[in-house]
Amino acid sequence: MVGSLSTVPLPRRPLDPDDRVRRFYENELGWATVPARAADPGSPVRLRVGDRFDVLDVPAEAGLAGLRHLAPGSPVAVQGDRIRLLVAAGSADELPGLLDWLEWGALTLDLGALGPGCVMDAPLPPGTPPSDVRPAGLRPAGVRPAGRSGMQGAAVWLRPPEWLRPPEPGCAVEASLPTLSAVRGGGGAPDLVRLVDTVATRCHRLRLRRACAQPLALP
Repeated sequence: MVGSLSTVPLPRRPLDPDDRVRRFYENELGWATVPARAADPGSPVRLRVGDRFDVLDVPAEAGLAGLRHLAPGSPVAVQGDRIRLLVAAGSADELPGLLDWLEWGALTLDLGALGPGCVMDAPLPPGTPPSDVRPAGLRPAGVRPAGRSGMQGAAVWLRPPEWLRPPEPGCAVEASLPTLSAVRGGGGAPDLVRLVDTVATRCHRLRLRRACAQPLALP
């Protein structure tokens, strides 16, 4: 009928990939996100660190060695040649003292910690179409340890959080994260001390290996 309003709904615009990632984390787990930077269209959505979890940022070889100290549901992300181990909130502040206690504090290790005020790239949710995967070579977000090369490609889950699998009622992801209190009789959480000692040992071996591989300076 001429002049009548159409009852046919307008086609919906596809949800932006960044919006899907953000809603996935905020709605499914309650993790705070940081929107992609408007000035940098290629920047990914990031997860806010320090509220629900902290992060140990280590070379892939060191991170893989530390997996045996994690509970099955402890989330582990990988991005390029780096592995990010999610640990209990507050662990970043405890790391320097823990490294000193383990007698690693005097050495320069490629072992970083992200805590309050830091962010990490949000790993892509399961089932993300290939078209939504960001190209390699993007500048990573977050705090980087000194002397480290940039990461490449999108962050993905090496071990997704337990909530991506059939969950147990009443069990939160944070309950599976390594904590220092585990060695103080604080329940069944994985032990942060053994995890840090293992990854620090492997980081030191990598450092020695690189030093030995460098050519000798001629007089």
